[in-house]
Amino acid sequence: MIIRIMGQGQYKVPSSLYDDLNAIDNRIVDHVTKGDEKAYKQDLAALISKVKQNGKVLGAEEIVESDVIVPPEDLTFAEAKDVFTGTGIFED
Repeated sequence: MIIRIMGQGQYKVPSSLYDDLNAIDNRIVDHVTKGDEKAYKQDLAALISKVKQNGKVLGAEEIVESDVIVPPEDLTFAEAKDVFTGTGIFED
């Protein structure tokens, strides 16, 4: 699975991590829905960290379509309300 973190590049991540990443994504949607900005920021950082720790960076010369695009860690809470809706960025 190819995941792009906006502003930080693409990572090849094992598909076995999909459920874990989706669970974090679902928590982020809940935080945004409930207005919990602090928890939102913590889980967005956790999502990005998990991708970086478990993924292999793809070189800039590799042009591959991303399966999932993760917003940058500095995404504001107001902007998150447009991104983390419904099922979030990972399809359930």
